[in-house]
Amino acid sequence: MNLTAQQNTVIEIPFMAAALHEDPYNGVDVDVIARWPDGHTVRIPAFWAGDNVWKFRFSAHTVGEYTFESEANVTDSGLRGVKGAITVTPYEGGNPLLQHGRLRVASDKRHFEHADGIPFFWLGDTWWMGLSMRMDWPQGFRALALDRVQKGFNVVQIIAGPYPDMDELDPRGRNEAGFPLTDGFAGINPAYYDHADLKIGHLVHAGLVPCIVGMWGYYLPRLGVDRAKRFWRYIVARYGAYPVVWCICGEGVMPYYLSKTPDDDRAFQKRGWSEVMAYVREVDGYRNLISIHPTQYGRDQVEDPALMDFEMLQTGHGDLDSVPTVIESVRKAVARQPSMPVVNSEVNYEGILGRAWQNVQRLCFYHTVMNGAAGFTYGANGIWQASTVEQPYGPSPHGRCWGNTPWQEAAQLPGARQLGLGAGLLRALPWWGLDRHPEWLGTTEETSKPYAVVAAGIPGEFRLVYVPMCWDPPAIRELEPKRPYRAVYFDPCSGARTDLGEVVADAEGTWRPPIPPECHDWVIVLRS
Repeated sequence: MNLTAQQNTVIEIPFMAAALHEDPYNGVDVDVIARWPDGHTVRIPAFWAGDNVWKFRFSAHTVGEYTFESEANVTDSGLRGVKGAITVTPYEGGNPLLQHGRLRVASDKRHFEHADGIPFFWLGDTWWMGLSMRMDWPQGFRALALDRVQKGFNVVQIIAGPYPDMDELDPRGRNEAGFPLTDGFAGINPAYYDHADLKIGHLVHAGLVPCIVGMWGYYLPRLGVDRAKRFWRYIVARYGAYPVVWCICGEGVMPYYLSKTPDDDRAFQKRGWSEVMAYVREVDGYRNLISIHPTQYGRDQVEDPALMDFEMLQTGHGDLDSVPTVIESVRKAVARQPSMPVVNSEVNYEGILGRAWQNVQRLCFYHTVMNGAAGFTYGANGIWQASTVEQPYGPSPHGRCWGNTPWQEAAQLPGARQLGLGAGLLRALPWWGLDRHPEWLGTTEETSKPYAVVAAGIPGEFRLVYVPMCWDPPAIRELEPKRPYRAVYFDPCSGARTDLGEVVADAEGTWRPPIPPECHDWVIVLRS
């Protein structure tokens, strides 16, 4: 078996079992030992694809010659000892994920980069229930992916297993082939993932990193740790060859809404999901990045934060009242050890509870990234639950409804475009070296009020000052005497730029910008 694949593209190799196996999902493990061009080997799991077929998915960033041989825990000539060779050639297309490779943590432990070292600024979108049939394939799903790419997004958070805000057999959790798991979580439904493959594959094709969430955390007491590991082995085998990021579960230690033993569940979930996280790290030969979606701080959801590659935060849905929590949470997470990139992965879905509109989206975004985070995930109420006109999502198990805005309508809320503009501003700068500098505002520490001004940048290279309510712009201090800057006003609502010319500081190194063209929030950009 001699195959050819372009760099970072996925090829699929089927293995046909020579015998029938009574419980193929739970009872049969097939692994492939792949040998890289430099001689090191990687163990990669294969997945049961239904009937008598297992499949192995492969991709590689390094150009060269690879060999592989299958192993199995059963005596079956179709699954054991299957050998082959794969020639990986240079990638010839224009997809940034395939040009640059999967994500990794940069050496500074503060930001992400591709396999080739190109920095990656995370701007995610939240499609929790995007694999359900309510987000229709192909037309609707592809249209939303295109919309997000055009607006500057590069990550989609999406759930591969049982969903939040429902029970495991709630019909809202189905896709075209049913539920992901069989009754009692005893088995897998391969046909469900045949449909999921189309959507996850398309995200990669569009240049969007799938951040794959296993399931919601509260299922673990009913599922059990061993079955959670078995489920995650399947997900790793099916999607690990793609340039993905793993999120072990959502709201890791949050008990089920109606639980009668919430304290016991919380403790069990923390222990159990920690064990599952360690297991995923062990079985994923591709070493995709791992995190956990939290109730607030990701590292507080697990027993050993060193199991995580980066920290996710959830910082509230309280509209303006959440913004101080955003500031405090990001600063605390960035400062904690072990050091790791921080992503604000859930805050103030636009339109939730009839509020959290685009002004709040901008506040949360700029306060997150200018206080040191490596990325930000947006969410729109209606998209995360894939609500439609024909099938409004309706109430959660607690009886309350977060809102029934159709996802097609929510996709056009202005906050998404405005955050894309902000991401574009940062990507045009060496944002990965950005640090917060309160002394540039003449203070030792900015306040944590929603309308606090924040300054960040790299001394001698660039400065960003976000002014949430720019009536009288702040003085910018400690400008280097022999370092000339030019300044612009960046409009975070429209992306328009107003040239302010060369910065002329006074004898003390202070410059006061002119009044902006309109009174709303602005970013003052100084470039050397």
